[in-house]
Amino acid sequence: MKKQSRWIGAGVLWAVIGAAALPSPGRAADTPAPSAVLDKAIQALGGEEKLAKAKAVSWAAKGTITFNGMDNAFTGRTVVQGLDHIRQEFEGEFGGSTVKGVTVLAGDKGWRKFGDQNTELDKDGLANEKRSAYLAIVPVTILPLKGPGFKTEAAEEVKVGGKPAAGIKATGPDGKEFLLYFDKESGLPVRMVAKVIGFMGEEYTQDTLFSDYQDMGGIKKATKLQVKRDGEKFIDEQISDFKPLESADAKTFDAP
Repeated sequence: MKKQSRWIGAGVLWAVIGAAALPSPGRAADTPAPSAVLDKAIQALGGEEKLAKAKAVSWAAKGTITFNGMDNAFTGRTVVQGLDHIRQEFEGEFGGSTVKGVTVLAGDKGWRKFGDQNTELDKDGLANEKRSAYLAIVPVTILPLKGPGFKTEAAEEVKVGGKPAAGIKATGPDGKEFLLYFDKESGLPVRMVAKVIGFMGEEYTQDTLFSDYQDMGGIKKATKLQVKRDGEKFIDEQISDFKPLESADAKTFDAP
């Protein structure tokens, strides 16, 4: 149970958390330019005009998180606004006990509440949650990758679900890298690979698959996420109630 709490307290029940530093081969002659890949993805997700209006997004989730070969049910809710505001809530049954937690990032302040324990995030904790925020929002709108805080270059094409996927290696505002792959036919994001940092400072390779896209509020959103950590099953998640927002309620990012 102590090991489980450490993993859960990391705020990792949502597929996109942490920061990456993964190398990728250089661009081959027939590899599409990053700008073309991103433009196609933006159009596939709903178009730049609709995506730009979504200054914030929220969604609910349910699924399982796996420890030692055992699946544990959980539910959660995420709200992201910009690149530096995120609120993640979860509740699950682990070993017969109900576990609840909340992690909040509000600019240069942040908090984590786990059970009855409430702590303010330190410098490293804030940095990790800022990565969590941008890794959560980037696959949803793609637009941050075209902003001044990110750098992109082509990565090697791979197969995802048996279909070719164009790769992008992106560097975030914190200087950390991650890989994002897009279905070559549809243009939709289908995979993200990142080195993520756990609650106790552990580093893992997290591999997330995005599928079952649905139109919600004029934006296409992946409703199924499958996450592996260091090659092992970690999270199976179903997304619902996705909402693009012009802004979130300011109280959303208050200390829990």
